[in-house]
Amino acid sequence: MRWYLTGIVVSGFGTTAMWLVSGIWVKSLTGSDSLAALAAFALWAPVLLGPLLGTLADRVRRPLLVVLNVAMALLLPVLLWVESADRVWLLFAVLVLYGAQGAVHEAAEQALVATTLDEGRLGTLNGLRMTANESMKLIAPLVAAGLFARYGGGPVALLDAASFALAAVLFALMPVREERPARSARPHWWRETAEGVRLLRASPVLRPLVATGGFTMLLAGVNGAAIYAVVDSGLGRSPAYAGVLYAVQGAGSVLAGLLTGPLLRRVPERVLAATGLAVFAVAVGVRALPYGVTALVASAVIGLGMPWVLVATMTAVQREAPAEAVGRVAATAHTLVFAPNALAIAFGAGLVAVVDVRILLPVLAVAGTAWAAGLAVRGGRRGGDPGGGRVDGLAVRGGQGAGSMEGGA
Repeated sequence: MRWYLTGIVVSGFGTTAMWLVSGIWVKSLTGSDSLAALAAFALWAPVLLGPLLGTLADRVRRPLLVVLNVAMALLLPVLLWVESADRVWLLFAVLVLYGAQGAVHEAAEQALVATTLDEGRLGTLNGLRMTANESMKLIAPLVAAGLFARYGGGPVALLDAASFALAAVLFALMPVREERPARSARPHWWRETAEGVRLLRASPVLRPLVATGGFTMLLAGVNGAAIYAVVDSGLGRSPAYAGVLYAVQGAGSVLAGLLTGPLLRRVPERVLAATGLAVFAVAVGVRALPYGVTALVASAVIGLGMPWVLVATMTAVQREAPAEAVGRVAATAHTLVFAPNALAIAFGAGLVAVVDVRILLPVLAVAGTAWAAGLAVRGGRRGGDPGGGRVDGLAVRGGQGAGSMEGGA
């Protein structure tokens, strides 16, 4: 697991840097807040194909992680040609491929972890994974914004390519014994994809959690699209100041990841998700205030609340899905959670042009707290219960996986 978490840190550093700089890059070349927000949409749009891409993750897992990282290491240097507004299309094209890689990578990771780790440790590992990934928001945005301000976007793309290459090496060396996922005698891509959707729909545990994750990311998408308007018209800062806010948000996410494992051993996943959504929503409303201190505090609290929703959902998927279908169920859940984010970013990019953020953000806060209250009062199964359950007549694995990790965390 040390190899796995190190790979997450390395790839997370490059991804966070590129994710931040893509918006700043477009803003600097075109001067458009809406186009800058659409850079994030290009990254998120491929999650719409998640159920189909997740089928690939159920056929091959650890080798797929290596291949995906190598492919991105070879692709990103193409962005050295993006030097003027008329070449912004090339940046958007690469970002779409980047997003597709991320969707497959996420499904393969979740499937690998769920089938090689004891169920009782999933919450702790997912929390540590979140901490490892989100901790890069403490460093990567500042490094990326500094590199971009001095040298432009090309060096950031090369830095990200190097991080993918190193991550590929780490995943290749990871000491894991993984059994080949079970497959039907006559595999059919569309039939296997539909099975992942059916299993998710059949689970009374997963349905409300995935819906809550999707609603949270819907709010997050509009909030993210408003970030440049908050920085510009609200705080009177340059676009690069968004890097500072993202770094502070990363600090909140690091704390969230460290707390998630212990919390999931004490409260139901549903309660953790409701709490995270409420905390996130209140912070989004506070971000509307035109003060530097409140903007920083709100960013930290956003970083604290949103990961609780996502980790609670991810852990529930890993607990509930059959071992041979974790990739498909995880990818379907990933699509349902993050597709609203992609659509909201696109919608928010136009919305911020006509609605003042001092009105928009408080509306998001009210909607989020109302949803969280509804989820909390419905009750649910304890997230820390290792007893497992059943999904539409298929037995859910208990403590054993399809393989084992050598040298566990």
